[in-house]
Amino acid sequence: MLIVTTMMGVILVNNYVLAQFLGICPFLGVSKKLDSAVGMGVAVIFVMVLATIATWPIMQVLNNFEIGYLQTVVFILVIAALVQLVEMMLKRYIPSLHKALGVYLPLITTNCAVLGVCISNIDAGYGYLLSICNSAGAGIGFLLAMVLFAGVRSKLENEEGVPFAFRGVPLTLITAAMLSLGFMGFSGLFQ
Repeated sequence: MLIVTTMMGVILVNNYVLAQFLGICPFLGVSKKLDSAVGMGVAVIFVMVLATIATWPIMQVLNNFEIGYLQTVVFILVIAALVQLVEMMLKRYIPSLHKALGVYLPLITTNCAVLGVCISNIDAGYGYLLSICNSAGAGIGFLLAMVLFAGVRSKLENEEGVPFAFRGVPLTLITAAMLSLGFMGFSGLFQ
């Protein structure tokens, strides 16, 4: 039950993009088209889970040698290596998705949501399995936010009633703020 509560909490209540404001760059940049948003969301889920699978045991080793202060540097290196692996796999096996994601795929390396979930798993004191489930939930929450935002953006982009001054970036930021406010309605749902 703890796993389900943790996952639902990080998907809806503590969504890394809409509640904690981590991972905003790909959220705003890749959400113009639904297919790229889904591709980016799935890639982030994959990288978040892989990063947690790799970083949690590494943190235990760092703690055993009393060099836990190297956590951020080591985690960034691990995440960068994993993103390169994902990029090579996409380039070889799914070139259309690799092309659609473009420059945003390497941005997963610097996506603070990926680093944030790895560090928050350690800070929360989660065990290995709960850390992996929390990361999967965080990735699913990222995917959900991306898909919802891409759907709203695609509808608003072709809307003729939008004043000229609000078109483009202002409308994108206002829409993101409204989506974030919508997710605030879930607060208190999972403790």
